[in-house]
Amino acid sequence: MGVILILISLLIISIMIGVTIGSAEISIGEAYKVMGYEVFNIKSFSEYSSGAIHDVVWLIRSPRVILAVAIGMGLSVSGVIMQAIVKNPIADPYVLGVSSGAALGATLSIILGIGSSFGTNSVGFMAFLGALVVSFFVMSLSNLGGKATTSKLVLLGMAASAVCSAFSNFIIYISNDITGMKDVTYWLMGSLGGANWENIKVILPIMILATIFFWSRYRTLNLMLLGDEVAITLGTDFQRSRNIYLIVTSIMIGFSVYSAGTIGFLGLIIPHMTRLIFGTDHKKLIPISALLGAIFLIWTDVAARSIIPNSEMPIGILISIIGAPCFLYLMIKKSYGFGGN
Repeated sequence: MGVILILISLLIISIMIGVTIGSAEISIGEAYKVMGYEVFNIKSFSEYSSGAIHDVVWLIRSPRVILAVAIGMGLSVSGVIMQAIVKNPIADPYVLGVSSGAALGATLSIILGIGSSFGTNSVGFMAFLGALVVSFFVMSLSNLGGKATTSKLVLLGMAASAVCSAFSNFIIYISNDITGMKDVTYWLMGSLGGANWENIKVILPIMILATIFFWSRYRTLNLMLLGDEVAITLGTDFQRSRNIYLIVTSIMIGFSVYSAGTIGFLGLIIPHMTRLIFGTDHKKLIPISALLGAIFLIWTDVAARSIIPNSEMPIGILISIIGAPCFLYLMIKKSYGFGGN
């Protein structure tokens, strides 16, 4: 509990610092006065109720920071759950082809204009829909010809990913749309630049509720690490639980894709780091991973919009640069353990 309280404190500090950093030169005092007026309705700060400073702090930076908290939490917890479901330490939220499904949805919207009736949210909605459809498709196929197993889920996810990637590449190839190709590429790299309070009002509660749900199921998740055969001998059948967890996880990933594009690696590296330091018990693993993921994504986004002056680096690139060496280190470290039998 002490570790969780420390991480909560670090998360609050990260949020407070995150809103003060950016390409626009705004003093810390001005940023906090805007926050004080909007959050606590402090009348003495009413001079910051509108204007350029207010808009930058409240309408641009603050939503980005809170969205980073939501997505960092959601992707990290999704990674923990996916690794438990498939009992595979290299699994992440995209193991079921969700990433490629989202990319296909975004490609259909950007290149072919499908879903244009949703207006400015058309790309996000189509990516969200693609992620959910692929997840449910893989989950349904895994139950054909017998109960779903971890190996069937992994193999079907790889197959779905290959098919979606092939269709995306085919659409891009035949379209000859240079602008569309650039837009699709930028989407695949991920960005929190589209954050707004309307989306956050929906996404943040979903991520928090889903995290609490999985936290309450830590005993079942611990048993999953033992494998289906051992669980059956103990009188437990994980098929129903696995299906429910996949649905909830897909919703979390779908909303992440909807709001920020595809951000990979986060659901892979954060659970590994947490297991290495705090062990494999999901009672500790889930809340700690959620908090670490939120803190990590806040600072990654701050770096992404600060490294290059007057520009923004796609956050997916930066996460890969940071995450790949860490992941390689974890893989070669002999003392690392995944848990289970």
